[in-house]
Amino acid sequence: MPSPKSTLVSSVLLAADRLGWDFKYETRLEAAGTIEDGTLHGDLVVVGGGDPSISSQDFGPAPLFNEWAAKLSQAGIRRVDGRLIGDDNFFDDEGLGAGWAWDYLSAGYAAPSGALSYNENVAVIRAWPGKSAGEGVRVDLSPPGHLLEVRNELITGGAGSAANIDLLRLPGSSHLTVRGSVPAGGNVVVRTAAIDNPTRFFIEGLRLALAARGVSARNGAWDIDDLAEPPPSSGRRLIASRQSLPLSALAGYFLKVSQNFYGETILKTLGRVAAGAGTIEAGRKVIRDTLASWGVPSDAFVMYDGSGLSRYDYVTADSIVSILEHVWRDERLRGPFLAALPVAGHDGTLDTRMKGTILDARVQAKTGMISNVRSLSGFLETKSGERIVFSMIANHFTAPSEQIDAVVEKALARLAER
Repeated sequence: MPSPKSTLVSSVLLAADRLGWDFKYETRLEAAGTIEDGTLHGDLVVVGGGDPSISSQDFGPAPLFNEWAAKLSQAGIRRVDGRLIGDDNFFDDEGLGAGWAWDYLSAGYAAPSGALSYNENVAVIRAWPGKSAGEGVRVDLSPPGHLLEVRNELITGGAGSAANIDLLRLPGSSHLTVRGSVPAGGNVVVRTAAIDNPTRFFIEGLRLALAARGVSARNGAWDIDDLAEPPPSSGRRLIASRQSLPLSALAGYFLKVSQNFYGETILKTLGRVAAGAGTIEAGRKVIRDTLASWGVPSDAFVMYDGSGLSRYDYVTADSIVSILEHVWRDERLRGPFLAALPVAGHDGTLDTRMKGTILDARVQAKTGMISNVRSLSGFLETKSGERIVFSMIANHFTAPSEQIDAVVEKALARLAER
């Protein structure tokens, strides 16, 4: 049965098992050419390693870009007489997952993966309503370098009305239509939109940030895949290197907020590092083989992506319980994973659920939701101190999801009384 987010959990657990909780991503800035009189005669190349955590700040450029501008100055580079190139060959170029629905591909939660990624591969949309209904709405997209061409069809709705914003962008297109309404006199409304090309997004953002600090690239910013003659990898000079936080810390963020983009990235990372290919298929094979060694039957788990957005994903509750039991018994995996799970009534996707009930702080679990599917899997501590592993999945329902959650929580409360 479908279980959204079970593949996200599997991706991080298998990455921790095969790569270690201390695993870090690396992104390198390299000079391909000679440096003379403040000019790099050649290309400046950013080599991506899949890091999903390079983000902008306060709707502006990434702090990393400013740090790299300083590193270039220290290396004596004030001008690049060549190209600024993004090397994304650590992964393949298939950014979208199999079985994702076409009508949400423009949404931020369906951002494409890439070996060079920036700001979780989303543009932040801010919409300021007019003072009265019928007026236009001012729209701003950030951070710089998103390369989206926006058609603003938003209008100001009545005071006190609900914000209703729809996004439309076809895959492979940079044209984004923003339509709907935001309430008159209300606060700014914020949404996120998936960008089209992660590498172009990263490298264009870097180009603009460097230019703002006086470092120009004569021949513009390029995705390495668009070049007929990319610079050779040998003979380059390392200008700067950025390492991410360890996997344990990254998991503490993306499991709490249920970040799909991280799940896709980690699955490809698993394929690249453990199997030699930065593809979803390579990552899936590593997971299938490892789960088999954990005693999870091959017919109990069908996985097509790393996030759980795919309608092709199927898993049994028994298989999730088996995975979580294995994690509990494995001291290498247990601690960081438990710390990364949302806690009922306190944080993450469970911050407002079960608050003030017997389940408050007793449940550590991962939520999952796509249309007509709802799941919750994790650990429950009973009143007597017993630990229970559970997985509950609801499919094909037409009732409001709040009613499904209520049934799940009632069952867990019954167990908690033990």
